[in-house]
Amino acid sequence: MSKPKIAFYWCASCGGCEEAIVDLDVDILPVVGAVDIVLWPIALDFKKSDIEGFQDGEITVSFINGAVRTEEQQEMVHLLRKKSKLVVAFGACSQLGGIPGLMNFSTGKNMMDEIYKNSPIVNNTEGTIPRTKCEVDLGDNKDEKGELTLSGMFNHVYPLDQIIDVDYYLPGCAPTKNIVVGAVNAILTGNLPAKGTVLSPNKALCEECKLNSTKPDKFTIKEFKRPHLHKVDPDKCLLSQGFICMGIATRAGCGAQCISANMPCEGCFGPTDNVKDQGAKFLSAVASMIDTDDEEEIKRVIDTIDDPAGYFYRFSLASSILQGKENK
Repeated sequence: MSKPKIAFYWCASCGGCEEAIVDLDVDILPVVGAVDIVLWPIALDFKKSDIEGFQDGEITVSFINGAVRTEEQQEMVHLLRKKSKLVVAFGACSQLGGIPGLMNFSTGKNMMDEIYKNSPIVNNTEGTIPRTKCEVDLGDNKDEKGELTLSGMFNHVYPLDQIIDVDYYLPGCAPTKNIVVGAVNAILTGNLPAKGTVLSPNKALCEECKLNSTKPDKFTIKEFKRPHLHKVDPDKCLLSQGFICMGIATRAGCGAQCISANMPCEGCFGPTDNVKDQGAKFLSAVASMIDTDDEEEIKRVIDTIDDPAGYFYRFSLASSILQGKENK
């Protein structure tokens, strides 16, 4: 009997989700022995033509990380959807749009100008930016020309399920070892929940945080703080200290690893099932925590949040009610 076929693919991502696979360490060995990995661009030299050669549905599961922002990525995820029985959105960028999704607050042109023209570390006096087509000389013969092509980039960043049908979601930046192992084992044994399930506990992170017992019944915040500018009390709820900790609006499953290192939760596991918009949920909570009814004082406290969009929608803008601009 042939082994189940598994594919890994990355779109607009940082590579952290690939590291999450490698970080399984010895726990990955039984998985590797039980499956045939048919695609993994970062580690193995398979080609698009190899995937095209499979029968529809022949691949047992494709784990796809990263948001979709280029024509090539769109083409590949459609191909993997066609060839796979199951597709898992792996990580925050695939599930929610992630940090790349913050580009939806701007435009593709602004992004290119900032990276290639305005960046203080770039010396680009001719203002050259990437193009989808470029004519080049072929060899030493200057009269013979060829054409190089590059995938076009969309003016909008999309979570995976806005492009193809997704069966399951593995949250996190990056998904933690425990939920990756649990997901792979569930797939290999056929012990799967209902389609569309996020494969992580459906409860707020606060419930598994070691500081939960110190969380007050009522927050009274007079100033929001940045952790690199203020000392953190490691034995007290970070939000109650004024640090913007997204744990109250974020799904559990990571073991509160950031908080254990005295860093507030940034929300990478996304919302629980009953929350449609993670940023709006946290914004609503924050509004009730400001300890004053005076309008001027409220404004002063709010002004201590230096980047509301970056805090509240760091990972979820592209999948939120806002979604950012749909730039044409």
